Order: sequence, then structure tokens, then C-alpha cells
Amino acid sequence: MTKEKDIRHQDSICTNESRLKHEWYYNLKYLFVGIAFGIVFVKAEIISWFRIQEMFRLQSFFMYGVIASAVLTGMISVFIIKKFNIKTIYGEKISIAPKSFNKGQIYGGLIFGFGWAITGACPGPLFAQIGTGALAIAVTLISAVFGTWVYGYFRDKLPH
Repeated sequence: MTKEKDIRHQDSICTNESRLKHEWYYNLKYLFVGIAFGIVFVKAEIISWFRIQEMFRLQSFFMYGVIASAVLTGMISVFIIKKFNIKTIYGEKISIAPKSFNKGQIYGGLIFGFGWAITGACPGPLFAQIGTGALAIAVTLISAVFGTWVYGYFRDKLPH
């Protein structure tokens, strides 16, 4: 592949990848937002193993309400981005690639759900759980990283 074709190929894969290069300290804002997000997760008990088990046992609506509010917020946000052609804080266009359905999403969703139910941990709050002292969750984190690596290794051979 020529360099020009390789760049175009990368552009088609990473349509939202920023072309801007910043100093390392520009990323500190993400660290602070992540810490704030983790505090909110802990205080709202979203990372609680017991809350997650209640959800999977259909004993409480709490987590379903949290998930539904997140989905609704995402839907409204995407609608506003598309409707008003919102750009990033650096003026770059935000493009949302169309998604197509395939059976691999069903298999992946089932594996994800089983892992979530068994471990009581979704990938989002893993670091917050470890931060609260639940060090056993480190096994889940290592497993999630390993699973991501395995998927990346076999991606071309999997049904998409």
C-alpha cells in the first residue's frame, strides 16, 4: 500500500481521530474528569457489586434507571450534534459513522453480559472499584485487557 492510500485507509477507519497534536499536559483534563466521574459512580453506588447483582436478579430498578438515563442522554446528545452540526472545542467536524447490524454483536453482547453478571463489574467503573479498595477487581481488569487483545488479534478472522 502506498503511503497516500495508507493515510486514506486510516482516515476511513478513524473518522473522529483528531489531527491536532498537543503537549502531554493537555490530557490532564481527562484525568480530572475521570476522577470526578469515578467519585460520582462511587457516591451513586453504581459500582456496587450488590447493585449490579440486584439488577441481574431483577430485584431493583435502580441500575436500569441509570442505564436508561445514560441512553437517553446519549440519544439527545447525538441528535443535537447532528442537528446543529456541532464541532469539537478545537473546531473540528464531528462525524458519526453509520453502523450496520451483524450476528457478532449478539455473541459479543452475551459474552459481555455474562462477564458483567459474574464479576459484578462493567468495564467503565473498574478503576473506581479498584480505587475503593476492591483489589480483586484487578483480575477483572487484567481479563478485560487480555480479552481486548485477543479480539484485536483475531478480529480479521471473526464474523463482522
